[in-house]
Amino acid sequence: MCGIAGAYFWPDGGPLTDRLTKIIAHRGPDGSGRYDHRAGEGDVHLGHRRLSIVDLTDTGAQPMVKDGLALTYNGELYNSPELRKELEATGVRFRGTSDTEVLLEAWRAWGTDGLHRLRGMFAFGVFDERTGALTLVRDQLGIKPLFMVRRGKGVAFASELKALATELGGSLTVDDTALVASLLYYWVPDGRCAFSEAEKLPPGSWARFRPNGDVERGTFWSLRQVAEEGAAYEGEFDLNAVIEDSTRKHLMADVPVATFLSGGLDSSYLTALAAREQPGISAYTIGFRAEDAKFEAMPDDLMYAKKVAAKFGVDLHEIEIAPQVLDLLPRMTYHLDEPIGDPAAINSYLICTAAREAGVKVMLSGMGADELFAGYRKHLANKIAVQYQRVPGLVRRPVESLVDRLPVATSKRGFRSVRFAKRFLSFAELPEETAFRRSYTMYDQAELAGLLNPDLAGAVDDVITEHADTYHDNTLTDFVNRMCLADSRLFLPGLNLAYTDRSSMAASTEVRTPFVDIEVVKAAFRIPGDKKIVKRQGKMALKEAALSILPAEIVHRPKGLFSAPLRAWMSRDLAPLVREVTNEGELVKAGFLRREALQRLVDEDASGQQDRSKHLWHILTLEYWYRGAVEARANAAS
Repeated sequence: MCGIAGAYFWPDGGPLTDRLTKIIAHRGPDGSGRYDHRAGEGDVHLGHRRLSIVDLTDTGAQPMVKDGLALTYNGELYNSPELRKELEATGVRFRGTSDTEVLLEAWRAWGTDGLHRLRGMFAFGVFDERTGALTLVRDQLGIKPLFMVRRGKGVAFASELKALATELGGSLTVDDTALVASLLYYWVPDGRCAFSEAEKLPPGSWARFRPNGDVERGTFWSLRQVAEEGAAYEGEFDLNAVIEDSTRKHLMADVPVATFLSGGLDSSYLTALAAREQPGISAYTIGFRAEDAKFEAMPDDLMYAKKVAAKFGVDLHEIEIAPQVLDLLPRMTYHLDEPIGDPAAINSYLICTAAREAGVKVMLSGMGADELFAGYRKHLANKIAVQYQRVPGLVRRPVESLVDRLPVATSKRGFRSVRFAKRFLSFAELPEETAFRRSYTMYDQAELAGLLNPDLAGAVDDVITEHADTYHDNTLTDFVNRMCLADSRLFLPGLNLAYTDRSSMAASTEVRTPFVDIEVVKAAFRIPGDKKIVKRQGKMALKEAALSILPAEIVHRPKGLFSAPLRAWMSRDLAPLVREVTNEGELVKAGFLRREALQRLVDEDASGQQDRSKHLWHILTLEYWYRGAVEARANAAS
């Protein structure tokens, strides 16, 4: 796991590459390097920051140059042992044991035709000295990020947007539609970028830049195609064996590996499998201040984490999340690159920081299982909504009226069941795609438009339409798997993988996600929806697989939350900041947000009638991000 950056046909590309690489130094504190070469009438410069995990010797150093190819690579290739044997059989001789060299030789042997064979997480740039072409590639599922800015025949790229924004900030403009999208979702979808001139290379794709200015693009893996092929699958397979194999491969490292262990199904399953492979493995879990957990009505996840650790001989480390939120908020906003309003990023950062201080560089996470196996409450809720629509209106209306009058909190505690009921009723009678969008986004279309400058009405329409287009872009007849596919294309890369990468790498730690693996994904979409949600139980196929190693008490426990006590933070730590942003924030001053609409959110939350804590938290993250963007542009102009 590393950080990469570079410039191709770019004025002063060498110094720019050095500056980009320096900004992302936290991604690779173990080493750095730069490669320079002529490319037709221009130059190429590749930069690298190394986090040494596989082959700790200099034979794994980057950029790696060998027989006319130069590679700067971020990621891990979990099937590198198999690919190494295959390449050696054709006469390839390796200098070291790194997966970097395997990737370089695989590229030499197969080029883009071999990309679908790679099993791992990766973003890389490879330069061919013979042709002068630079090719950028991103993994199938968008686990690793790759941002780029194009100008004329040239391109500058980096693992993190902040590097490009810092160095090119004077020429980058904020994309208002991306910010509108972030308000809807509380993150920026992977298909958009917070700056108009920058872009993210899409998952499962490549882009090739040639000295004559030609640019080619290609796709080597399609999640939609995998889902549709899975729907047609009629064979049988052992899901536990697939997940066990993925977990074993994700343990590949020459340094210690630990796990996240929340006590929930996904992290417990992976931790149990990992402990079987590596007895005595360490795990890290979080707890909250007692008063915060009570106010938020949070379940006692720690109790379950301790039970799993005891059963499988895991060395469990507990970290209490009682952060200095006012200090962490701007720091996390900086590291997250784009406006991301999920406070779970703080949890991830603090866990990875503690693990790193203990000498751990690599951690396994259960990320992705909910998206693939229908484990979120929204999946079950949307299924129930279909049944709810069949209930006569004479019965529904009194229920809706009662729930509307109930408070979500008092001054001393919150009521989760009321929050869930209000949330459910906000989408229960809507059409399928609209209901699914409303079940996990922040506002309906009218609320979002009312929060924004009227001139942004067209941007609101665009964002809503994009969601609908993505949701309907498949031929699946299975309602549950349609939701799983939408989540895997939107929610997973746009939010969960994004914040996991940024927050963990801010702590110079690599997080691996065994569920977000091409073989696990193939298996997940071979499972019909009626085996994922059975009666009122979500994620049933995964639960049945996990019973092969986990006790039923853990498998069937109520779902926990890898989140934070937002309501407690808002009512205590962050209340003065909320008032400041509402009245004097840069977004209000710029006319992007309407002050009176913001104040209405604050009042609704303060009264306890509505839970607006997540809305307000994201507005704080958006405000800090926007301040940073304005400051970078001003610094570049001065």
